[in-house]
Amino acid sequence: MRVGTILASLVLLSAVAWSYAADEKKADRRAVEKSPGLEKFKQLAGEWVGKETGGGEGGGQEVRAIYKVTSAGSAVVETVLPGSEHEMVTDIHADGDDLALTHYYALGNQPHMKTEGKTDGDKIAFKFASASNLKSEKEMHMHDVTYTFVDKDTLKAEWTHYDDGKPAGSAVFELKRKK
Repeated sequence: MRVGTILASLVLLSAVAWSYAADEKKADRRAVEKSPGLEKFKQLAGEWVGKETGGGEGGGQEVRAIYKVTSAGSAVVETVLPGSEHEMVTDIHADGDDLALTHYYALGNQPHMKTEGKTDGDKIAFKFASASNLKSEKEMHMHDVTYTFVDKDTLKAEWTHYDDGKPAGSAVFELKRKK
């Protein structure tokens, strides 16, 4: 009887190990299917510094951003103004052939934006798709952002916020890779 229990346990452990290995191979295959746009964001990994040059109140203020590749290479986390009371985080990831992001805005809402079409150029534009913690699209929220990959050490991000259902200003960050 004891030999039967041991044998059954070994069979069960083998099945679990085989299932785990199969899942790992599937995950590896998915990782190989790369999004050109996400690959551009992954190359940003590191610390960036620059200025806000947009027409908002923060015009001219120094800006620091950190880009981190996470989740086995399937997402990039952007942290702007890290450590400050206005720290904001944006999660960027592939969504089929598009890219999607969630911006954790300092006002407490979380706009979700998506690209439409190709993301392999030097400009990647995200447009508002939905938001959480937003009672109505008339409340102030970030509505779209365009990232321009100027060169490997220069990035420009143009954020447009909406209020009362229409554009209400922008914040433009021009960043250089910190060396």
